[in-house]
Amino acid sequence: MPLLKPLAVLLGLGLSTTTFAASQIQLDTSTQGALINKNIYGQFAEHLGRGIYEGLWVGAESSIANTKGWRNDVLSALKALHVPLVRWPGGCFADEYHWRDGIGPRANRPVKVNTNWGGVEEDNAVGTHEFFELVELLGAEAYVNGNLGTGSPQEMAEWLEYMTAEGKSTLAELRRKNGREQPFKVDYFAVGNESWGCGGNMTPDFYTHLYKQYTTFLKTPAHNTPKWIASGSHSEDTSWAAYLTTHVKQKMDAVSFHYYTLPTGKWEKKGAALQFPEAEWASTMQRTLAMDGFIRNNKAVMDKQDPEKKVGFYVDEWGTWYDVEKGENPGFLYQQNSLRDAVVAALNFHIFHQHADRVHMTNIAQMVNVLQAMILTDKEKMLLTPTYHAYKMYVPFQDATSVPLKLTGVPQYQVGDISVPAVSATAARTKNGELYLGLVNLNPNQSETTEINLAGIVIASVSGQLLTAAQMDAHNTFEKPHAIEPKPFSAKGNNGRLTLQLPAKSVLVVKVQ
Repeated sequence: MPLLKPLAVLLGLGLSTTTFAASQIQLDTSTQGALINKNIYGQFAEHLGRGIYEGLWVGAESSIANTKGWRNDVLSALKALHVPLVRWPGGCFADEYHWRDGIGPRANRPVKVNTNWGGVEEDNAVGTHEFFELVELLGAEAYVNGNLGTGSPQEMAEWLEYMTAEGKSTLAELRRKNGREQPFKVDYFAVGNESWGCGGNMTPDFYTHLYKQYTTFLKTPAHNTPKWIASGSHSEDTSWAAYLTTHVKQKMDAVSFHYYTLPTGKWEKKGAALQFPEAEWASTMQRTLAMDGFIRNNKAVMDKQDPEKKVGFYVDEWGTWYDVEKGENPGFLYQQNSLRDAVVAALNFHIFHQHADRVHMTNIAQMVNVLQAMILTDKEKMLLTPTYHAYKMYVPFQDATSVPLKLTGVPQYQVGDISVPAVSATAARTKNGELYLGLVNLNPNQSETTEINLAGIVIASVSGQLLTAAQMDAHNTFEKPHAIEPKPFSAKGNNGRLTLQLPAKSVLVVKVQ
């Protein structure tokens, strides 16, 4: 995972302040922005802690209701998010994963040690076939991350042949013997993960040579060719995107990028998921908003070599990262999820929408029980997190067309040395022409007034959902799984204009009519 440099000096103690003013949103509905690819709302499931085993997979023999071993309650919840894509098997795990360990009868699969995450046994119960059953049950696309770190070109090429071959080759017949007659649909395939770090501690030059070598041998049927993803950099580093777009001229559809929001900016002491001071709310907001600058800087260097924007910029790991919950295995990365996380998620959605011309995919880390999860489980129990609710509220933005907006007069929210805009907004039209607006008030102390004007269009009303709570760390527990949930919201226009009061620390998504 990325080594993150602090974005600002540590916060000094001080009271929060806000400049009182109404922000204005001017939408130009006559102009179309970029398509917001549905895969911007992609998910990530790594062999890490209880992210797959228990969180998603319980096995067909489990007393927990399941379909082909995948627990039904989690499947149902994820389907409601319209999950567009799932990345697997890692993460750092990917560069130690050997695909042959995860095929054939489960009783015969080798048991390995997950050296990256907790040193626990990995029995390979979930392998290639099981993963594709999951994405097919969800109606999602498949993003497979290949093993560059400890694998070989032959191993990677044979995995792709096993998954996609249509003829009578030995590997295609082996797939059929293992229960899958038709090839799997591989939508995206990455060559390595975090090759600058846990994937091999490589330089951009060394990785680029390996990438070109490996991809030379990665072959699939023409109609089942994935988009090829190169391992990129993290945080403020633009060297990988610059080098790859300069030196790789074929078989590279995207460069990946990772960034995690740490309240303190320090890996050794990241900050707590709950019962945190307001100073850490503010620093979390500032550090997550830094995503915008990181994307802008990488886009700038890519534009020099790829002005037609043929190569995507995929933020395939992002989210909040806090100190592990007490009593949990430190390698499991289990953390609680609060209203703060929902606000962080929505702010990132807005950033990704703004850069949808290059950002065609992102994958939050991770789907269940790991880091900024959609869902938490405890054996047979399950709850939906505030981040889950944010994802569900933003479903209308999947494959919608962004609508340019101008946001002015935004007051600042300030704590100590940190000062950030108090309001964020995004807008888009769905395929059937409906206009949606997403708004965030990241000020945890007071409501913010926002005036909306659509040039030449009369606003009659808005309706949607509002997510907020009294406490900054409001969260759901297994004892109180519905403590924080979205509530219905509506408002009326006046002479074609609309004034909204955004409650403190809130996320609002509305349809404009």
